[in-house]
Amino acid sequence: MVEVASAEGCYVYDQQGKKYFDLIAGIGVSSVGHRHPAVIDAIKSQVDKNLHVMVFGEFVQTPQVKLAEALSKTLPDPLEVTYFVNSGSEAAEGALKLAKRYTGRFNIISCIDGYHGSSHGALSASGNENLKQNFRPLLPGFQHIAFGNVSSLDLIDFNTAAVIIETVQGEAGVRMADKAYFKKLRKKCNETGALLILDEIQCGFGRTGKLWAFEHYDIQPDILLAAKGMGGGMPIGCFISSKEIMSSLKQNPILGHITTFGGHPISTAASLATLETIQNENLIDQVAGKALLFKKLLKHDLIKSIRNQGLLMAVEFESYEVLKRIIDRALEAGIITDWFLFCNNSMRIAPPLTISEIEIKEVCQTLLKSIEWVSKNPLSY
Repeated sequence: MVEVASAEGCYVYDQQGKKYFDLIAGIGVSSVGHRHPAVIDAIKSQVDKNLHVMVFGEFVQTPQVKLAEALSKTLPDPLEVTYFVNSGSEAAEGALKLAKRYTGRFNIISCIDGYHGSSHGALSASGNENLKQNFRPLLPGFQHIAFGNVSSLDLIDFNTAAVIIETVQGEAGVRMADKAYFKKLRKKCNETGALLILDEIQCGFGRTGKLWAFEHYDIQPDILLAAKGMGGGMPIGCFISSKEIMSSLKQNPILGHITTFGGHPISTAASLATLETIQNENLIDQVAGKALLFKKLLKHDLIKSIRNQGLLMAVEFESYEVLKRIIDRALEAGIITDWFLFCNNSMRIAPPLTISEIEIKEVCQTLLKSIEWVSKNPLSY
């Protein structure tokens, strides 16, 4: 266990001053590194102006407006209205409510081993029974299909309110589907009137080498979810849709979705600074090259494969037991990494997008030493 004293850039420091490289960016949160100067400046500037005020439309809050405007400029025209919340789970909850309200339907389709959060609605959408079984009964009306399986798309019908799916499956261990699958998914939703909700809570905000992962697949969602890396370390999430769809939350009841702290001025100011940093420092253009360097350097007999979409990476080993020993050894050597909820034999690599090539070489060298140590010191039973 590491007791954190401070964090800066790609590094976390413990109470004794030991430095750890954060190779998972706080599970994809610190996309521009810890305490990026632009993010800190935005937070300090907003602190001197105001904190929380009423959020139900009585007051216009400039940080919210500026962030919503900046997000809309990155998205295709129909995705023009943003509802800010506090987390990815809340974004999923809001999107599910929105889909039901707009379509008048209640059936939801999601994917096996998909992950959308731990609150009741988001957990109902998530597709791993081990995670869910001790919390039943959950919400009714959910069906789960195989990610990337075209034939399972036949389950989408005129009773389906929405399909909620990660553009890149994260907790399943970085699983991708091809463009043809997403095209057919989009077509099926169009034919049945079901809304397509793309969850980019983990894979959005530049991590895949595009600002939005759906840009890889030449489609667009009806509702888009974001969180984690959008806050620069501050808690924030959102669901984004068209004016027509989002307007369905405005009546019957008049406040169809409520969040007291959603769009908090500090978090929205930090998020705008994060987005501008990603754009101004051309971090997205660097993702592919940095990911390629990781894959070039991480070569060892214990590594079975590396799956990635940009800097969202899964390094697969034979078993959880082997991986856990590597992770523990790496932590001793000063590297923070992890496994995936639904794929415990694969190491999560999702560093800050600001990681340099020199840092990649150093961290890979240390990782390889940890892997080699485990290789030469097998467990004896």
